[in-house]
Amino acid sequence: MKHFINLKDIPTKDLRKIIVDAKKRKNLRKNLSTLEVDKGSPLKGKMLVQMFEKASSRTRISFYLAIKQLGGGTLTLRSNELHLGQGGESISDTAKILSTYGDGFMLRTDSDKKIEDFKKYLSIPIINGLSPSSHPTQVLSDVFTAEEIKKKPISKLNICWIGDSNNVLDSLIAASVKFSFKLSIGCPKNFEPGKEVRAWVKNNNKKIFIYNDPKKAVIGADVIFSDKVISLNDKGNKKKKIEQFKKFKIDKKLMSYANKDCIFLHCLPRGSEVSDEVFLGKKSHVWQQALNRVHVQKSILLYCFGNLR
Repeated sequence: MKHFINLKDIPTKDLRKIIVDAKKRKNLRKNLSTLEVDKGSPLKGKMLVQMFEKASSRTRISFYLAIKQLGGGTLTLRSNELHLGQGGESISDTAKILSTYGDGFMLRTDSDKKIEDFKKYLSIPIINGLSPSSHPTQVLSDVFTAEEIKKKPISKLNICWIGDSNNVLDSLIAASVKFSFKLSIGCPKNFEPGKEVRAWVKNNNKKIFIYNDPKKAVIGADVIFSDKVISLNDKGNKKKKIEQFKKFKIDKKLMSYANKDCIFLHCLPRGSEVSDEVFLGKKSHVWQQALNRVHVQKSILLYCFGNLR
């Protein structure tokens, strides 16, 4: 049994194995319809329990399709529907019940501690569908997408992030260490990655490049990533934050400073941080990126269930 909580804690060889498997599985599905099951039904009879404490579109739908295409089933819960949320049942008791009924547990939460507490008491694998410090399923899928489009290992690509320092960026930073790619980050001074993340990079003898000028950040970029500047749980002064990110808007002019064949990716949902011209333009591959969540998460499920070949 293997958990999938943070890219930092998963060996690079396992992450690469997941990506290789996802590529094979995607190729084999070219002539299959959405709910047709993969050959061999590798997770036949298995059930994934999903619990959402935060809003979700892509993670919810992609995990539903992932387990279905592998021959298994899923049950989706909201914490306020359970005794955990309304009746004061402990995480330890809830975890034991989940372990009795399900074969795997995917949690999207506003608490890193809650994931660790569940891990402690579960006897089934747990997958982090998003937490305050990490979005590992999103970023591993993004690595897959970048390699698929650019047709080369991500270690040979210059990756750029323009935007806020959030859980997606934290996972992208972890990926830059695991896969050894150059990562340039463009953001205002007050929104740079935290000391803990930067210390972890340094302790692993790696380096990330941080710029407070978006033009400098995108020079030489093969892929530009971004995310919504104002997240669902942003509690700060939103108007002030938007103003501080004004010059970091990804438009055609900013893209012109990157490599000519640079592509744009965005984990969605989008806000005002990118122009329609870029988001809907030829350099954007956001819909392919979203679909790839299904393929990579299938291989993540197989990894956690011990069925990854």
